[in-house]
Amino acid sequence: MDYEQLKHRHRNERDQFHPNLSLRVHRSLSWLQRAEMQDDLDGRFIFLWIAFNAAYATDIEEEYRTSERTAFRAFLEKLCGLDRERRLEALAWSEFPRSIRVLLNNRYVFQAFWDYHNGKLSQEEWQVQFERAKVAAQTALGSQDTATVLGIALTRIYTLRNQIIHGGATWNSSVNRDQIRDCVALMEKLVPFILTIMMDHPDTLWGDACYPVVTE
Repeated sequence: MDYEQLKHRHRNERDQFHPNLSLRVHRSLSWLQRAEMQDDLDGRFIFLWIAFNAAYATDIEEEYRTSERTAFRAFLEKLCGLDRERRLEALAWSEFPRSIRVLLNNRYVFQAFWDYHNGKLSQEEWQVQFERAKVAAQTALGSQDTATVLGIALTRIYTLRNQIIHGGATWNSSVNRDQIRDCVALMEKLVPFILTIMMDHPDTLWGDACYPVVTE
């Protein structure tokens, strides 16, 4: 499933979609297309994350706002509940099990590791958090809890996203090539599956899109 296939479907079905869903899919597809055109991994990673963000982000009242990580974990739980074809399950357990396991055990995409190096945590504190996180991940892996495993994986990817977006990494750096490569491979499959599931369920409440189109 690629941009062209998804865009063709969106054009054919969008008149039956709620405007918020159509806007989400349209925006996400525009970034997915750009990711597919990108030659370098760093650029592809950034555009894939924006495509993912465009699909899940909602506009809610300030006092009810949750963290971004909490928001996309809840979004994944909803998707897994709607995924009758079990695409996400196959992604986690058949196509990318090794990459996901490597990602979950990689300290360089674990935020507490960087908090330690920035003086916010002691060495013992970040190591305890890392061990607890690995236990939680192993529990989810052992029970094949797809939503939780993908949520944890995306939390790690979110740390990598922050490093790059906030200028904490060098373009095309050899230091983070393994993480970037694994994350891009996973996101290239995940984002199209997400858009497919959303279009499969146009009557589901997906929430108001952030920054609506203003025609004035």
